[in-house]
Amino acid sequence: AIRAYSAGDEVEMDGKQVKGKKRNFTETIEAQYTLKNYDPVRDKRFSGTFKLPSVPRPNLKCCVLGNAAHCEQADRIGIDHMSVEDLKKL
Repeated sequence: AIRAYSAGDEVEMDGKQVKGKKRNFTETIEAQYTLKNYDPVRDKRFSGTFKLPSVPRPNLKCCVLGNAAHCEQADRIGIDHMSVEDLKKL
């Protein structure tokens, strides 16, 4: 419903049909969570990755900064990279 509203379509809110506003940008939400009485160093209950259902930023560019092993991995998967020596040249 949120995507339809931001695309300008009509959606139902509180039993009424409401026309959305066309947005010329991608709306995003950033969230941070704090767990009480949880020590991430000692307790490893929450570890792993979560794949998002859609790409958050389609034009996102990244560059790996690392040693030779990291640069080799980045080169294999096609990501831009800079080594320690490259950074010293800047």
